[in-house]
Amino acid sequence: MSLTDALVERRIAAAVAQGAFDALPGAGMPLALEDEPLEPKELRLANHIMRNAGIIPPAVESLRERDGLRRQLQNASPETRNRLLRRILALDMALEAERGQVMRIPEEYSERIAQRLSGEEGGPSRPRHAAGTTGTQIDGAAQENGASCG
Repeated sequence: MSLTDALVERRIAAAVAQGAFDALPGAGMPLALEDEPLEPKELRLANHIMRNAGIIPPAVESLRERDGLRRQLQNASPETRNRLLRRILALDMALEAERGQVMRIPEEYSERIAQRLSGEEGGPSRPRHAAGTTGTQIDGAAQENGASCG
């Protein structure tokens, strides 16, 4: 046990002895940690504390925003729809990057990127894909090794 841990334990023991925790709401009651059964056990207490404090992780805020934007797509005009789709794509890419996953760019965006990079603005351009993929994959390893992203 480190010096800091020992100091913290002594202070908690002293507070318990003085009755500092006796009048707290829910004193003597077990914590209801099963609100989210899919949460990993090691994160339940931390997430419970954050929820009680009204703290929402940025990833959860992004997921909520993305879901709201998807609902708006149903009744959106074409211009608004394009703006919403761009924002949804940006949120998806940010979430995937945060998770450290390979980012997949949808086929239509991959084609537009290939057209812009080749200087063509007219006809469709077909990017090269690895066998069995539906979009362009971008990951750090491919970029570091100088591999093509399209």
